[in-house]
Amino acid sequence: MTSETLPTPNPLTAAWSLCYREIIRFLRQRNRIIGAIGQPIIFWLLFGTGLTGVFRTQGEGGSDESFTVYFFPGTLLLIVLFTAIFATISIIEDRNEGFLQSVLVSPIPRWSMVLGKVLGGTILAVGQAMLFLCLGYFVGISLSIVQFLAIFGILVIASIGLTSLGFWLAWRMDSTQGFHAVMNLLLMPMWLLSGAFFPIPTGSAITSPGQWVLSWVMTLNPVTYALGAIRRILHAEIAPSFLGGESGGQFWLPSVSFGVTITLLFAVVMFALSCRAATKTRRGDWL
Repeated sequence: MTSETLPTPNPLTAAWSLCYREIIRFLRQRNRIIGAIGQPIIFWLLFGTGLTGVFRTQGEGGSDESFTVYFFPGTLLLIVLFTAIFATISIIEDRNEGFLQSVLVSPIPRWSMVLGKVLGGTILAVGQAMLFLCLGYFVGISLSIVQFLAIFGILVIASIGLTSLGFWLAWRMDSTQGFHAVMNLLLMPMWLLSGAFFPIPTGSAITSPGQWVLSWVMTLNPVTYALGAIRRILHAEIAPSFLGGESGGQFWLPSVSFGVTITLLFAVVMFALSCRAATKTRRGDWL
């Protein structure tokens, strides 16, 4: 009896196959499309319209900035956040349906599986966010080609980091209910405390110990730096000082270069943690 050795598949080809599967699954589930981009748009319209009269920040040149414009970059990251949640929840579904077990026994490295999942979620998140970015023209946000490409690059890095974080958490979960609970407990506060909904107080704006703690928590939040870089690019501040500074003398905002650096480190660390977690087999992974 002779045995034939099957050729080892290319890890990048396997990663792209998993990525393509995530995209096809997304396009076939219209409720995900509505939930991922529809809800952030509703938030943007409702909060932007309702809070414009009571929430004003000083924009570039000393002019007042409406909350609709201020909330715009936060909505971009909210779309990325929701897409990361929906994309990585498929890990739990694939485990329960038996597909994940088939991937795990295949002769491909675990990082290839992680790359496919993360890449699929990133493509979906960035694609939806860029569609929303085009809506900025209706509220007076005009971007040059350089600004558009810069925001695109930051969204790609931020999507990789958030999707990797979702993968790292979903790998340890056995139920979708528990995953949603953890996501709402972790990712939503990360978004709220990134400066998306209100600016980071500093200097004379801090009037209580609670605001001082809030300022430090927001400063330590990695999502803060992706949002800060996008906000500065929207204000045409492509090349500020590396350490950044205050905006209007009361609110802290990281510079583009510093924000991109922290966001990139966050993405690399979370992807590495996801690859390491995928090497550990859980009980549900047994065939």
